[in-house]
Amino acid sequence: MRPSSALPPLPCLPFFVYGTLRPGEANHRLFLRGRTRREEPGRLGGAVLYDGPGYPYAVEEPGGVVRGELVTALPQDYAGLLAELDRLEEYVPGSPRNLYERVGREVVRDADGSAVRAWVYVAAPAVAARLRSRGRPIEGGDWRARR
Repeated sequence: MRPSSALPPLPCLPFFVYGTLRPGEANHRLFLRGRTRREEPGRLGGAVLYDGPGYPYAVEEPGGVVRGELVTALPQDYAGLLAELDRLEEYVPGSPRNLYERVGREVVRDADGSAVRAWVYVAAPAVAARLRSRGRPIEGGDWRARR
């Protein structure tokens, strides 16, 4: 029997990436290259993309769409990759100092329109509030197209 304080295991979800982790970007080479089974274009509804200091933030807002890639990790690399991405995004479960929160959300595959649940790093509440009041949304929700 497990102790009552033990947390249930996290589901092995794919990741939805929309900034520096996208194929061709710097953090893709550092963290994802050679560790993925599949990478496919997709979109996250209910979020608006905001420009950040060298990287974007997805802010949950009705009516918006964020474009990116749905990345499926190799099974043997999943646990390590999840921990590394949490560190990269400075995400600590329950911390009020988080810049991002890792949440499970429905992402739509561009190829066939099917939906899949994926991990997405979205702006933490305090960051999201600042971006909504003073941030600059990225038109079209595609970080690459902003250039």
